[in-house]
Amino acid sequence: MDKQSIQSEMSSYIGKLLRDHFGKGPSSVFVSIEGKFLTIYLKDFLAPMERVLVGQKNDKKVDETRDLMMRELIPDIKATLRADTGINVDTLYYDWSLSRQTGVLIGVIKTDNPDKEGLKSYKHKDAVHEEVEKMSRKAEKTPASIRSFLLNERTLLIERNGILVAIEKEMINAGYEQPLKISKRRLEKRLLNLASLETILGTSIEDVFVDWDFNKDRSYMVLILKP
Repeated sequence: MDKQSIQSEMSSYIGKLLRDHFGKGPSSVFVSIEGKFLTIYLKDFLAPMERVLVGQKNDKKVDETRDLMMRELIPDIKATLRADTGINVDTLYYDWSLSRQTGVLIGVIKTDNPDKEGLKSYKHKDAVHEEVEKMSRKAEKTPASIRSFLLNERTLLIERNGILVAIEKEMINAGYEQPLKISKRRLEKRLLNLASLETILGTSIEDVFVDWDFNKDRSYMVLILKP
């Protein structure tokens, strides 16, 4: 199966899966496979009950409910992708922008050579990394490493390793992973200097998404760029 067919099949599958479990699926699902990364960008994704909660400024409840639902769905998503497309996803990340009714799923695909992404570099990468480092330093600490990949004209993926501080590790060990993740998302998005990044990249940033694998002390951030 060629890449375009795989992306089309995955788009249909994810749309139906979310509709079946949330009561309303996204109006658009954009799937991109580049190197060892899979991104699924969702638009117009907010169920009627969620819309009421967001209208009442109760975004936290929506975040908590979606987090619980995604934990249940991720094993099925991985199994279905492996069976139907032959793509073996190692880790699946996710985040939402409730105000914009958008979301993203980020899959890291298992490969024989995990250090070879097969992705080209892009202009001003060092300046982007510098802005991300500034934000990370304010929110927690300077990452041990930062890498980034322009997957397509709309999707910039940023990977950080080694960013958790001691108190965060203690909270995770004590079972406070979900509230920590929700709080870190809001904090980092607030601290990220979008105006500076837009100047560096020469384009507008429409959405920002971020998620973590606390066990690996790794984070992925996705910037959705205006094409």
